[in-house]
Amino acid sequence: MQKILIVSTCAEDWGGSEELWGRSVPLFQKAGFAVSVVKYQINRKHPLFIKLANNNVKLFDIFPKKSVPKRIVNIIKLFSEKIAIGLRLVPYKYEEDFSNFLNIIKKESPSIVIISQGINFDGLKLAYQCKLLSVPYITIAQKAVDFYWPQTQDREMMLSALEYSKMNYFVSNHNLRLTEEQFGKRLTNSKVIFNPVKLSGNVIPYPKNTDVYKLACLGRLFVLDKGQDLLLRILSEEKWRNRPVHISFIGSGVDKNALIDMKNLLKVDNVDFVGQLEDIEAMWKDYHALILPSRSEGLPLSMVEAMSAGRLVIVSNAGGNTEIIDEGVNAFSGYPNEVSFADAMEKAWQKRDQWEQMGLSGAKTVSRVVPKSPESDFSNMIIELIKSS
Repeated sequence: MQKILIVSTCAEDWGGSEELWGRSVPLFQKAGFAVSVVKYQINRKHPLFIKLANNNVKLFDIFPKKSVPKRIVNIIKLFSEKIAIGLRLVPYKYEEDFSNFLNIIKKESPSIVIISQGINFDGLKLAYQCKLLSVPYITIAQKAVDFYWPQTQDREMMLSALEYSKMNYFVSNHNLRLTEEQFGKRLTNSKVIFNPVKLSGNVIPYPKNTDVYKLACLGRLFVLDKGQDLLLRILSEEKWRNRPVHISFIGSGVDKNALIDMKNLLKVDNVDFVGQLEDIEAMWKDYHALILPSRSEGLPLSMVEAMSAGRLVIVSNAGGNTEIIDEGVNAFSGYPNEVSFADAMEKAWQKRDQWEQMGLSGAKTVSRVVPKSPESDFSNMIIELIKSS
């Protein structure tokens, strides 16, 4: 039986970057492939990894907990928790001991290795090991960050890994273009793909109550990426204090307490912190729009899902945010700073009586642009690459 090995560099137990390969696993198995999953460390108590194990997916740790060298712990301590989690530097700083990873590759002898990255180069050292072993591989980049570039001493090796890859997949044209700029090379072996939309695709009826307009700010509470602090500063302005608008921060993250403290300092009373929600589709029954002041993105699922649910989106122009929206038709956008994003919010507010119709326009855009089953498209591409190899 041929094997597919999936490597995830996501520092979280299960991040949004896991959804594409996670939903592809049963499709690979249906096509007759055995599947293994590798992470730096796997939380085997997480329900989705339990499900994978129960469905005959092998799980491997590159650094099992009992064997993590003390030097790794010391290295990680040099970085703040926010940087480590937010920029996915935790796995990246497991440094140069690839012996266990190489042993896993040799033992499994996969037909192809899928390297799923949180950003656009945090898995390229692992990809390079596959190159050295002449094992076919592809890469996926879920985000590229304008203010975080590969280190000089690693660029040549990482570029070699990108060029040797069977295919490099990106979730937005912005992320592909930025990666090419960071490495100074056109990556002809690259494609832009979509992540799976977890909602049903049905338009959620617009809330009847418009006495207060409720907006959802959906994403990790991590200001370096998601920019929730920008929103609090804007909401502290007198005109927003006096308007019938309420914003919910939905999600969890390392900056929760800092954002609560900032909210209290600025005396912003028309926000709340909801925490993690499992049923996002049900959530949209109570909210009129999505607001997302991100500083960096790939192509956020929260935006695509909000549009598919029939909701207007107010977003920054980070990453691929503006690649599938129509300004003033189903969305409003601005740069991720207080002045520009406040202007986008003001434009949206002045058109609030049109939000329902604008949301319906967004739903039509998603149904036209986003594939019905990105995981099926992805798994078919991988299987074709295996055949061609």
